Amino acid sequence: MSNNNHKNIATFMHLGVFTKYFIPFGNFIVPILLWTTNKDKSEFIDNHGKEAINFQLSVLLYTIILGMISVPFFMFNILGDASLFDVFNHNGLDINFSSDGGFRTLIGASFVGVIALIGFFLEIIFIISAAIKGNKGERYKYPLTIRFIK
Repeated sequence: MSNNNHKNIATFMHLGVFTKYFIPFGNFIVPILLWTTNKDKSEFIDNHGKEAINFQLSVLLYTIILGMISVPFFMFNILGDASLFDVFNHNGLDINFSSDGGFRTLIGASFVGVIALIGFFLEIIFIISAAIKGNKGERYKYPLTIRFIK
């Protein structure tokens, strides 16, 4: 069982990721600072710090992958039947956003938006769950997390 100070540090490591809404990359900076300054104090703090950082790295990776999947999808829908020669040389390329591909683009954007929204809400739920477990003195393993730091 960990003492109250260790529980508070673990809780703030998880809740510190919400600073990303106020400070760029705050979701990495705050947990890393708290973890590196306190990881030698207990295995409990070390475990929660690694979990918080690994989860944020995993979320970043999943976001990049979703973006990489969605960009070509949107480009093919916007450009339509344009050849690669037209795209690279700009010879007679006319991008018309009101073409019949607009509905496909809307459906694709809606799909990607729904996936991103689900991921956003799951991230919040997982972070709050981890903070609650940390405050209770229990270990927590984020689901769908790649263990970059072991």
